[in-house]
Amino acid sequence: MSISGAYRIVPGKLPDRRGHFFEAFRSETLSEIIGYPFVVGQANYSSSRRNTMRGIHSTALPPGQAKLVTCVRGAVLDVAVDLRVGSPTFGQYDVTPQDEESGTAVYLADGIGHAFLTLTDDACMNYLCSEPYIPGTMIEVDPLDPDIGIPWDLTEPPVMSDKDAGAPTLSEAVARGMLPTYEECLAHYAALREGPSRG
Repeated sequence: MSISGAYRIVPGKLPDRRGHFFEAFRSETLSEIIGYPFVVGQANYSSSRRNTMRGIHSTALPPGQAKLVTCVRGAVLDVAVDLRVGSPTFGQYDVTPQDEESGTAVYLADGIGHAFLTLTDDACMNYLCSEPYIPGTMIEVDPLDPDIGIPWDLTEPPVMSDKDAGAPTLSEAVARGMLPTYEECLAHYAALREGPSRG
């Protein structure tokens, strides 16, 4: 994708008279692409009504929490946002339409924020996370921040959690020292490359 450390995965499908089959994730292949082991420490699902907006979410370093995110039911507009202060693409976003038919997934390295808007009722997202969630480590940034300018193309106010609706803008998050630096993230990626596989 246009943000380093973010990857869009589009599977090849094998159709037959029963339907279709595809390989959604292979740890060895993804680890080779990203340059360090991706070991799943936690799997999550969210189910949301149409016009629900979740994010922008990330996780503090340490511990970090890289994610492989896939829409397994319905359809969403999925967005990656670079939250790494000092990154060449800091504050920039990349949009990926996801739906249950395509099987498209998005991998987000630590320091890259994630958000999505549901385009259908009962949209279900699957998250494979590199680390278990630790309370108090979540980073939230306003997904409607005009300085980021994500093209949500809203026709009505989105359904949001109170926490997401009250999240700071990107500039406020920087001023509060909430976001990791690009250098911290690069050091984290290097440690993952050099260290033993987690599990």
